[in-house]
Amino acid sequence: MRSGDRRLPGVFQAAGNDLSTPLPEYGFPGLKPGDRWCLCAMRWKEAMDAGAAPPVILDATHVAALEFVSLEELKAHALAA
Repeated sequence: MRSGDRRLPGVFQAAGNDLSTPLPEYGFPGLKPGDRWCLCAMRWKEAMDAGAAPPVILDATHVAALEFVSLEELKAHALAA
C-alpha cells in the first residue's frame, strides 16, 4: 500500500499507531507521502471506513484480505498498473 493521503497518518495515530514519526532507535524513518509499506487488511478497512484508505497494489495483496474487504473495495483503491 502507498501513503498518498495526508489524512492516513492521523487515522493510525488516533488509534495509537503513529507511522509518521521517525523512531531512529529502531531504524524507522517515519512514513512520508509516496512511501510503500505493508498494512494488515483490518487496519486498511479501518482507514477506508474513515475515508482515508491508502492506494492498494493488488498484485502485492494477499487473497486473505478478502476475508475483511471486498475485491470491489480493493479495486476502487488500486494503483494503476
